[in-house]
Amino acid sequence: MTKNPKPNYISTTNACKLCTPLGAALAFKGIEGAVPYLHGSQGCATYMRRYIISHFNEPIDIASSSLSEKHAVYGGGPNLKLGLLNVTKKYRPKLIGIATTCLTETIGDDVRLFLQEYEREVKGDKPLMVRVATPSYSGTHMEGFHGAVAAVVDSLAAALETKTSTVNILPGFVSPADIRYLKEVVSDFGLSATILPDISETMDGPAAKKYEKIQAGGTSINEIGNMGANLATLEFGHTMPVESGGAILQQRFQVENRRLPLPMGITASDRLFAILTRISGREIPDKHGKERGRLVDSYVDGHKYLSGKRAIVYGEEDLVVGLTAFLAEIGIIPVLCASGGKSGRLAAEIAAATADLIPEQPQVFEGMDFFDISEMAADLTPDLLVGHSKGYSLARKLDIPLIRVGFPIHDRMGGQRIQHLGYRGAQHLFDQVVNAMIARKQADSPVGYAYM
Repeated sequence: MTKNPKPNYISTTNACKLCTPLGAALAFKGIEGAVPYLHGSQGCATYMRRYIISHFNEPIDIASSSLSEKHAVYGGGPNLKLGLLNVTKKYRPKLIGIATTCLTETIGDDVRLFLQEYEREVKGDKPLMVRVATPSYSGTHMEGFHGAVAAVVDSLAAALETKTSTVNILPGFVSPADIRYLKEVVSDFGLSATILPDISETMDGPAAKKYEKIQAGGTSINEIGNMGANLATLEFGHTMPVESGGAILQQRFQVENRRLPLPMGITASDRLFAILTRISGREIPDKHGKERGRLVDSYVDGHKYLSGKRAIVYGEEDLVVGLTAFLAEIGIIPVLCASGGKSGRLAAEIAAATADLIPEQPQVFEGMDFFDISEMAADLTPDLLVGHSKGYSLARKLDIPLIRVGFPIHDRMGGQRIQHLGYRGAQHLFDQVVNAMIARKQADSPVGYAYM
């Protein structure tokens, strides 16, 4: 079951997704020296900055061509070019990532033509420019994110005569903490990696004495250029568009693309570590083996608090797949899995990830909003919700815990430091879930208790 349960009307109440160019802007922020640029109205950039800042607690500048009603009639080409000039002068970026909005896609602005004209008309050094079409009516922020990654690879990766021993990692939309973890794991196997995008510092950097117009960090332009000569690509996720960054590298440069689910929980993490073992020729480093062992031990210790509990999971499609598999692995029954995305692959991926873990598959719906989720939740008697902060109102209504994961988390500190991936991320999530269930049992007890 993969469709909205109420397809006979067209409306959205509290969407379970964010707008497409927001995802593109975050992907561009993971490139060294890059400035995200929206070809659209100023309000779009303001909205996106608000969401991103509230989650990451980091400054982010998103440039805009600032179109008005006039430009909806006469076109936004002149504003686009003027904006590019201003951004180049003020920021001196290495790259400008240009994402279109609903307005410019609807009026049919030919951005490719405008950029060709800009290249001819403007003399002197200019930054690299990568464009991606991201109207919000064609998808979610994840389509924008993956579209921007594919556009960067398509524009910048080049053929080289000498192959490298570096691994490409396209992790999808994960946290800065997750990316730092992936760097550590790859290094422990004696490998080097090009991670695209890399927001580990650009969206979670140390305190600076003065404001930096472009934050340090990100995948370098040279690294992206070399991706076509690298050993292999590890691409996390199965619900992304077919024309992904990994697919482009494989088709154009014959770089093997190995698609993996998000490595959440023991089973999915084992797959990642097994591939790194094969690529590197090394056994799993001892410290990661011990982390896995401690995780197994904690599963045993905490199983009695979780067995048979019921959960509703929502959010980005690949994250929902990973979370559902993790919950099933620790003994929780996923009863509803919902996403605002519409890949058409969500139910099949959940079934593949959980087939051996749960006796009955959860209800799975794409194209959902929180009105639909709320209406279904009342009859499902869930014990907890798992997803981002937009589910808080529903958790409060149902009087059940909300396990905050994914994006956006705007009612708690540290969203950018939540680790989801690998044995270490699973340990963090497991402890959080178990403690939420223990706290609920304590709160519901008529006498209370201080020992488990």
